Amino acid sequence: MKTDLSKYDNSWYKPGGNFLSRRLWFLINAWFLINPALPFSGLRVFWLKIFGAKIGRGVIIKPGVNVKYPWNLEVGDYTWIGERVWIDNLVRVKIGAHACLSQGAMLLTGNHNYKKSTFDLMVEEIELEDGVWIGAQALVSAGVKCGSHAVLAVNSVAVSDLKPWTIYQGNPAVEVRERKMEV
Repeated sequence: MKTDLSKYDNSWYKPGGNFLSRRLWFLINAWFLINPALPFSGLRVFWLKIFGAKIGRGVIIKPGVNVKYPWNLEVGDYTWIGERVWIDNLVRVKIGAHACLSQGAMLLTGNHNYKKSTFDLMVEEIELEDGVWIGAQALVSAGVKCGSHAVLAVNSVAVSDLKPWTIYQGNPAVEVRERKMEV
């Protein structure tokens, strides 16, 4: 048996929104979020809210951020989303308060089933609890829950849940030590 993409069918998947809102979001996302020439975080927050994202107080969204579907996004108070972060949220992504997604981080809710010749689409939600830090160029895979104040180090890949107050590193990410905070 070989992969046969001619039989690929994801007609079961419903991204939300209607055809017009998805097309309009594509343009707004390109003009106001992905566009690195616009320095105003408040404008990005405004457009995300208009398209159905639930965004808390004091959220900072840097230039170059890409959000697939804002109606599948929830962000808690005082969270920072850094340059070139990609939130590929085919389904719900929930980011808690006081979390940080560093430059180039990726939240990836979809994947394909390599065991099937039809390469079926698979989607699962992602949840980052309060105080989570996703390091630069790190990736959180579909279905992963990052416990409160967990850290995913630079260039690491989370393919399973991260325990609270724990630092993870590597590909796949493994526990390296406890996270301790100073006042």
